[in-house]
Amino acid sequence: MGHVPRLALMLILLSIVHPSSSSYDFEHCKNSVKQWASSSLHSDTKDGHILKDLLFFLHVPRTGGRTYFHCFLKKLYSSALECPRSYDKLRFNPHKPGCRLLVTHDDYSMMSKLPTEKTSVVTILRNPIERVFSAYEFSIEVAARFLVHPNLTSVLKMSSRIRSKNGGISTLEIWPWKYLVPWMREDLFTRRDERKRRGPHSAYGNDSYDMEEIVMPLHEYINHPVAMDIVHNGATFQVAGLTNNSNIREAHELRQCVITHEILGKYVLEVAKKRLDDMLYVGITEDHRESATMFANVVGAQVISQLMTSTVNSNNKNNNNTSEQGPSVSDSTNDTTDDQGNSSSSTVEEQSENMTVGKLMKTYETCISSLRSSQSQRRIASLKRISPANFTKEARRNVPDTLLKEIISLNSLDMELYKYAKEIFQKQHQIMKLQDSVSSVTPEKWHHMMFSNIDSAWTVVYFLGFLFLIFLICFYKSAKRRISKVKMFFSEQHVPNHRKIGPTWNPAEFLGVKSNLINLKQLDSLPYLHLI
Repeated sequence: MGHVPRLALMLILLSIVHPSSSSYDFEHCKNSVKQWASSSLHSDTKDGHILKDLLFFLHVPRTGGRTYFHCFLKKLYSSALECPRSYDKLRFNPHKPGCRLLVTHDDYSMMSKLPTEKTSVVTILRNPIERVFSAYEFSIEVAARFLVHPNLTSVLKMSSRIRSKNGGISTLEIWPWKYLVPWMREDLFTRRDERKRRGPHSAYGNDSYDMEEIVMPLHEYINHPVAMDIVHNGATFQVAGLTNNSNIREAHELRQCVITHEILGKYVLEVAKKRLDDMLYVGITEDHRESATMFANVVGAQVISQLMTSTVNSNNKNNNNTSEQGPSVSDSTNDTTDDQGNSSSSTVEEQSENMTVGKLMKTYETCISSLRSSQSQRRIASLKRISPANFTKEARRNVPDTLLKEIISLNSLDMELYKYAKEIFQKQHQIMKLQDSVSSVTPEKWHHMMFSNIDSAWTVVYFLGFLFLIFLICFYKSAKRRISKVKMFFSEQHVPNHRKIGPTWNPAEFLGVKSNLINLKQLDSLPYLHLI
């Protein structure tokens, strides 16, 4: 029975990613994509760099977003302020009162469910080559955890029991892993069964990315229809809102049009770039330290300020209600109930009152160290099940250049979007540095500079005066050279008919200028002087 749902899943995936060529005629696709792009580019986003009521963290898979969620956002927002079922698209409820934070792998089309004018968006992008490697490795890592079972039938029975018991959300319910992990899981079991059938093997080679007896080779993975539809150019399609998890009805058709006719990708890329421009923050995975610092200063600082303001307003409102109404038994009962329901919220609000950007960064550093340690241990334990395959940085460096070039080619849109994101990141970094330098010069510091250190101030004055004196000298010498050139021009050898010019000869008289004083502007206008 376990093979039936497996087969059904693969048939659905293949039917999705293998459309008939006649379905995606170029002219039809061009018109559809251009029409969608035109309507998508006309957004009403205003003040995109100011935090609004709702923060939407568009989590592109394998970019480090989980670290930001656990080590930044969960330190700022309480669970009461987090939108319920953030990673669960089917049960997500954006209309919960007090919903301030949404973190999800869903694409930009989620904005259709949100109040656009009250929502700020942030995201992180990663080098597309590294992201493809990471998606491949993580899919296998999670799938390998199921190899403790004797077969897939056992896996499916266990999964259904666990899901019914805890009612929580597992990796297998989150896009894109709900497609990629089952695909890799079935592949791992198939290869393991084949190894058992053949018997012991003496050697599997040294290349973990091309160890076909153990795992699907990387070159096979990147050319598979599922990877073509979900992995390649995944960041661009996610920011544009056209993944296979989109809320846009025509997303599948538009995505397949772009995959079939690559030239149409420029329209999707244009929309994705525009949406990055409108975001509150765009981070870069490779610039980890700078990205984290900027997130704390750009996003964290505004969240702290917003929550503090909210707390003050709430306290004022409660004080007004208390003064207007006397206490009663029913009031006391209600207050007790409210306190119990908002205990986690009040805890974080109290933290926010004392939180600063500096404290947030220290908390982040401690958190990320612990999180990385636990992730590393889990990864090591999982990869032991597919030994001798082991995905390391050294193993990545040994991947052939031809394969890397193929990954770049398959992710051309993501390469362009990543380049654009880095430009945005650099601009954000420059603005942050400028704001820091301006905010650091307080009136007290100006007073100290101007009065408490008068000697230094006079040194600056003397230095500027010295520069001005040098400028005057240079100007004087330049003017002198011009006059010298004029005199040389009117020497004997330049005078028509070899006319003798005595020491009292007046150039103005020779040129027919009435004034005895030579005006340099007049001389400049004469045709002869242009030859000097």
